[in-house]
Amino acid sequence: MTKIKDKLYKRALGYTVKEKAEDYSVVDGEMQLVKKRIITKHIPPDITAYKMIVDQQIDLSDYTDEHLEREKQRLLEQLSTKGDKND
Repeated sequence: MTKIKDKLYKRALGYTVKEKAEDYSVVDGEMQLVKKRIITKHIPPDITAYKMIVDQQIDLSDYTDEHLEREKQRLLEQLSTKGDKND
């Protein structure tokens, strides 16, 4: 159950993932790798996952200090962005 909670928290808070991309081209009649790169993607926080945490009343004390700080910063950024739009 801990793995599920961890994944749910991760999804609720958002996370970064690295993906490998490879480009191929036909050279002399054969497929050859021409470019290989690592792409970093940010997966934004998922409100549905957050609602599940709240609805299930999962004990938020399981959050690490790092998780709580990231969430605090994210919420503060959202509030400052909304405040800028209203000015």
